[in-house]
Amino acid sequence: MKMDTLALNPYKLLENPYETFKIADELRKKAVGDFVTFVVNRNINFTDICINDCKFCAFRNSRGFKLSLEEIKRKVEEAVEFGCTEVCIQGGLLPEAGVEFYVSILEAVREISKKIHIHAFSPMEVYHMARNSKMETIEVLRILKKEGLDSMPGTAAEILDDCIRSRICPKKLKTAEWVRIIKEAHSIGIPTTATMMYGHLESWKERIEHILLIRKIQQETGGFTEFIPLSFMWKNNELGSRAKGASGFEDLLVIAIARILLYPEIKNIQASWVKLGIKLAQAALNFGANDLGGTLIEENISKSAGATSGEFLSPEELRELIKRAGRIPKQRDTLYRILD
Repeated sequence: MKMDTLALNPYKLLENPYETFKIADELRKKAVGDFVTFVVNRNINFTDICINDCKFCAFRNSRGFKLSLEEIKRKVEEAVEFGCTEVCIQGGLLPEAGVEFYVSILEAVREISKKIHIHAFSPMEVYHMARNSKMETIEVLRILKKEGLDSMPGTAAEILDDCIRSRICPKKLKTAEWVRIIKEAHSIGIPTTATMMYGHLESWKERIEHILLIRKIQQETGGFTEFIPLSFMWKNNELGSRAKGASGFEDLLVIAIARILLYPEIKNIQASWVKLGIKLAQAALNFGANDLGGTLIEENISKSAGATSGEFLSPEELRELIKRAGRIPKQRDTLYRILD
């Protein structure tokens, strides 16, 4: 397959998966060599209370908890003591939560550490706080950045197709709104990740169009740090009665196709060990992936939906996993600066 042929017809990547795998691995090597990265981070999910009704979510209202600011501070203290360079903060959509509430979380983190990278608040959370505060999302993003937000997770993307979204997350922001908020964040210097949740009601057509949209945004803004394919976890949620998730073969093919279609715009393709499991994540390093994500320490959302790979991997375990896959481990920060 030639790259100019793929530009005209990316669906050719589905015709001969084994050639696709080969091309993806070659492009991975061109883009990043044999280095495989990971970040030492901690998840903080501050509440599971949520007004949305996403059909794939098993975390929403599962326990009805909301962390106090003191509890958030303690978790940040533990992260700093462990050596984390990042805290990743997301939560359900509390009914009345406006900008002030989210700023109070940023202030709590900064009270403990001025240095730790705050990777927080999805486009849906930004949309929610703006709506509750009767503000424009760009105004909200400027406030969050001023108060210490360093980068954003590009979650809430699921599949960027409004027909699919109407069936799996009808109350969530629309595709155009997700794109707008991401572009606004990039325009004021807030980098984000890009994600795609696949393996439910979508077809390969929606998957490929989603990836091509991510590429188009990156060509315009350059603000994505990585692309993270997220395999649908089907247990304990409503959508799981209609979809049982992608096969391991599909997981690898999604990663390979993402590597090819996003090359050279997005250099980093992550294999989520939480979603894929440790061994398939290792295998993905031969199919286009070059990053294993983070230590996480406290992963709640995937676990609620049936993920069985655990909530935490130490830096030592991640290094060993990477070495055993025949690659060279490198600790990075959130923005992919190598720390080793």
